[in-house]
Amino acid sequence: MFNFNVCHVIVFKMLLMGGLLSCASRFTVKGPSGPLVVPLGGSVLLPCSVDSLSSLEDLEVEWKRSDSQTLIHLYQDGDIRPDSQHEDYHDRAHFFTENIKQGNFSLLMKNVRQEDEGQYTCTVHSGQESGETVVEIKDVERLIVSGSDQSLSVYVGEDVTLNCSVDSHIPPEHIEEVSWKKRVKDEHITLYRDRVEFFSDEIHRGNFSLRLKRVRTEDKGLYMCHVFAGRFSDNTTIVLQQLDATDSLLLFCFCLSYSVHHLRMSLVFCPNLIMCFAFVFWGVSEGSVSETVCCCALYILRPLLLLWTAPYINDFKGLINLKRHFNII
Repeated sequence: MFNFNVCHVIVFKMLLMGGLLSCASRFTVKGPSGPLVVPLGGSVLLPCSVDSLSSLEDLEVEWKRSDSQTLIHLYQDGDIRPDSQHEDYHDRAHFFTENIKQGNFSLLMKNVRQEDEGQYTCTVHSGQESGETVVEIKDVERLIVSGSDQSLSVYVGEDVTLNCSVDSHIPPEHIEEVSWKKRVKDEHITLYRDRVEFFSDEIHRGNFSLRLKRVRTEDKGLYMCHVFAGRFSDNTTIVLQQLDATDSLLLFCFCLSYSVHHLRMSLVFCPNLIMCFAFVFWGVSEGSVSETVCCCALYILRPLLLLWTAPYINDFKGLINLKRHFNII
């Protein structure tokens, strides 16, 4: 009975000593109290420290991305190892070697990007001791408003979409204000009443594009989409270029002219007819009836006058030649 109890005591002491040795072989690495939130393009300190180090001999500090095991920074054999650092963190991750003696292994990350969101592991090895902590960058604060890279071209009477997309850590439903403005003087919003609309089904995706209906001549210009969300704001601009339908129709008429005679006829009739139709469209949308009738009558009479004088073209040539003859004499 005595021997049995002695064996239990010996086994218990061995387990206790093993546990103490195991605890002695590790030390506590401290990190932040919670996730970090960083502004886009700013700097952030990733905390990593220990209360005390028994020895700086064989000290190794390793910073890695927890998800991809990408090496961000390595301190080994008394010096940093920039050659082993991933290229995405060159000149962006700074290690404070002067604070190592105080047990501070924090990492300063500069020019924070959106893809820097995630977890980071700081692992410390010193002799037989080791430990680690995890630091999380939960959100990269940002508000990026983007639109069309190129100017938009549209014909009078058509509809056009002015693009405005928002990329932010703030949910679209929490964005305080989105405003569309045109950069011109003495412009009245009444000009756009019943002609503009949002894509309501796309707002939850950050799409605040504006649809402008029945484009008019005066709609041409520079438009700005301005977004406000808390202390963040950003904007994008879109240039709207209005095209005249007469240009394309005139080119179409010239393309149909497969002979010199047809080309001459096109030059006589097409510009006048197209201008007549243009004034009709303008009169319906914005102009007055009297102006429309007068202008249309003018452009219809012009080719008729040319047709009326066409039979006398040879007489005109004779008179011109006769005048030249007398001038020479």
